[in-house]
Amino acid sequence: MPIEEDIFAKIREFKTIIIHRHQRPDPDAYGSQCGLAAVLRANFPEKEVFQVGENVHGLSWMAEPEKIADDLYKEALVIVTDTANQPRVDDQRYTKGKCLIKIDHHPNEDPYGDLCWVNTQASSCSEMIVDLVNAISQIKLTDEAARLLYAGIVGDTGRFMYDATTPHTLRVAAQLTEYNFDAAHINRFLDSIALPVARLAAYVYENMQLSDQGVAHIVLNNDLMKKFELKDASTAPVVPLMGKVIGVKCWTIFVQQKDGSYRLRIRSKGPVINELAKEYGGGGHPLASGAFMKDDTLIPDYLKKLDAIAAAYTGEKND
Repeated sequence: MPIEEDIFAKIREFKTIIIHRHQRPDPDAYGSQCGLAAVLRANFPEKEVFQVGENVHGLSWMAEPEKIADDLYKEALVIVTDTANQPRVDDQRYTKGKCLIKIDHHPNEDPYGDLCWVNTQASSCSEMIVDLVNAISQIKLTDEAARLLYAGIVGDTGRFMYDATTPHTLRVAAQLTEYNFDAAHINRFLDSIALPVARLAAYVYENMQLSDQGVAHIVLNNDLMKKFELKDASTAPVVPLMGKVIGVKCWTIFVQQKDGSYRLRIRSKGPVINELAKEYGGGGHPLASGAFMKDDTLIPDYLKKLDAIAAAYTGEKND
């Protein structure tokens, strides 16, 4: 039996379904989680369907999570979307359900759950939710689900610019735009930035460092973030910027946290960087990963390793 049918069988079996996603969510985390919830509510009005996790103000235009009591988990089906490993699941009560399903598109290095559906070829987990619906004739999309899933796909593909975008991704996006929501508005909204972020973007372009091997980086410490009146979550819009510069193969933004440690946002146009991310307590996709450092003394050694990776890359030149 295909995995999609196994998942649907579990969905039919349970009256209570609780959907989780990862910490520090992005549009795909919200889109896949809340898009799936919207599908299930519309197709199974007799079921109780909840979406849980931290409420992120910047994504409240998509949907808002719900606060639920612990006892709802006792007889529940729990589905975790867009979350590669268990420590990253937002709201650790996800283990308290009767059955657990993982749906994800990251490398499957932590295959948790009673059912585990991972498709690393998918552009996003939101794309996978559409595939799930399309595979099951008994359920249909709705306008609201299509809006959420489209936003998730657009967010994770960088408006269809990233390498993970495939012909199938574009077909799925086209299918979603047939529903009644304003796709152009979502595109514009995801491309817009607040004035403090615009000023940070100017700082990034003015102060980024670029090595001879095509490795770019910038360090955003707490004093700088305070100056721009921004927090870590607000740096997401500037992550793609250095990749727009001709000659950049891969790049890293180091964002200092309150405790003095650093969060690394690592991106690449070709060199595989997720193995390096693992060395620093992180991981992710081959061309888009994250990692952590206890302090800035580790940055020079990290950049040397990234330089070596870029130098060894024999793919398309970024000129």
